[in-house]
Amino acid sequence: MKLLLLGDEAIALAAIHSGISGVYAYPGTPSTEITEYIQNSQKADPASERIFCRWCTNEKTAMEAALGMSYMGKRALVCMKHVGMNVAADAFVNSAMTGANGGLVVVAADDPSMHSSQNEQDSRFYGKFAMIPVFEPSSQQEAYDMVRDAFDYSEKRRIPVLLRITTRMAHSRAEVETWHSTLSQKQMSYPENPRQWVLLPANSKVRNDKLVEEQSLFEKESGEDPRNRFIPGEDKSLAIVTCGIAYNYLMENFPGGVPCGVLKISRYPLPRTLVKTMEAEGINRIIVMEEGQPLVEESIRGMISSDIQVDGRLTGVLPRTGELSPDSVRNAVRLAPHKTFPKDDIVVPRPPALCQGCGHRDMYAALNEVAAEYEHSRVFSDIGCYTLGALPPFRAIHTCVDMGASITMAKGAADAGQFPSFAVIGDSTFTHSGMTGLLDCVNSNANVVIIISDNLTTGMTGGQDSAGTGRLESICAGIGVDPAHIRVVVPLPKNMEEIKNTIREEVEYKGVSVVIPRRECIQTFKRHAKAKKQ
Repeated sequence: MKLLLLGDEAIALAAIHSGISGVYAYPGTPSTEITEYIQNSQKADPASERIFCRWCTNEKTAMEAALGMSYMGKRALVCMKHVGMNVAADAFVNSAMTGANGGLVVVAADDPSMHSSQNEQDSRFYGKFAMIPVFEPSSQQEAYDMVRDAFDYSEKRRIPVLLRITTRMAHSRAEVETWHSTLSQKQMSYPENPRQWVLLPANSKVRNDKLVEEQSLFEKESGEDPRNRFIPGEDKSLAIVTCGIAYNYLMENFPGGVPCGVLKISRYPLPRTLVKTMEAEGINRIIVMEEGQPLVEESIRGMISSDIQVDGRLTGVLPRTGELSPDSVRNAVRLAPHKTFPKDDIVVPRPPALCQGCGHRDMYAALNEVAAEYEHSRVFSDIGCYTLGALPPFRAIHTCVDMGASITMAKGAADAGQFPSFAVIGDSTFTHSGMTGLLDCVNSNANVVIIISDNLTTGMTGGQDSAGTGRLESICAGIGVDPAHIRVVVPLPKNMEEIKNTIREEVEYKGVSVVIPRRECIQTFKRHAKAKKQ
């Protein structure tokens, strides 16, 4: 069967066809559609085997839960965006030490050009750092086929596998031919060597030696993978190394065939044997095309003769930052640029903004008024829709660093003497990584006002379930906040005076205050209203 699929959808469908028993994820662009596709597939096919597919509280809990399913001998998929790898890193890196029992595949969706992210970090470094094999598809078809291979390899070598994609792979569509047969879920089975799952130093030292020893095997098998291959060309002076989707961009510019040699890389560790093939061909210049950081470009420099010129992002042949494109690849090989059309004057920039009718708007309107009553008030914010409060017309926030940082930064500022010190965080972000910061605040009785702007969903990524819905007051009280200083308000223009007075009262309280403006996200409200009419 042939289907037109996003890269995310191809990965999701392949995971279903590969017999996964669970998908564990926290929503984050550009990875969200993988889990959503699996969730929707299960609803559409009640006769199929049950796949656990609820959203997790954060990426660390997702990685750990998947590791638990792997321990039981079943196949598990973990999905996150690149910055989610930072949250999952503790469990991910140590999973190389425990190894895998059932197949365990971790999908990291990188976001070069930062379309919806704080940075451009490259998840391939996590694979290298943890000594875990990395797969990187060059097309949607390859992404689909690679998933089953990754699960098989994970079980063959008893090691998790990292599948790295980037935004354009995740969110572009192509025709994908699916397999005629699908796999059933695995039966439960325990690890053959349970001791390696107990990471006491005595066990870890044995496992670490074995993991280091296996690196040469992983590299050898990477070189034998048919998706990693050197394609000779007539021009023996130049070779182009393409990683992942860069291969597609190169071929798009040479529909009749590339005149020089091409080394296609879709799997790591980088195979030294294939790199050496270019040197044996007598090539004197190499151009490396890769999305993200110059990992391969730097690696190749250490594998071949210094007489061979290596170009890429480090030398300016390709842009140092941002995602690649067919045009940037075209420019790198000195092809004439495609004809373009001037931008019409009628097209004006339209920066993102909070939706009309959004509860965050009313929250910021009230907060701005109260904050203006103090000479040096500071608002520490977080990751979510409400981050748009940094833009006009509100210009309400002073920081946004990472998930959960608002509360702990507000605490640190208060510790330094800042008054008033506000933290703004969303309901989903609070349960993701804000609760531990709140505990720090309670333990030191920090003089902070924490605003948990509760829209009853994970709004930024499309309205997924939020882990703390209906429980925020209980969570805050359980952590130790005085219930008298857990205040709930409804962010509507008619309630503006009540909201401002509530914030004022909590600013004057010398301790930890939590204010919860609660109103359903306007977008999910519209969807729910539409569903009721049908």
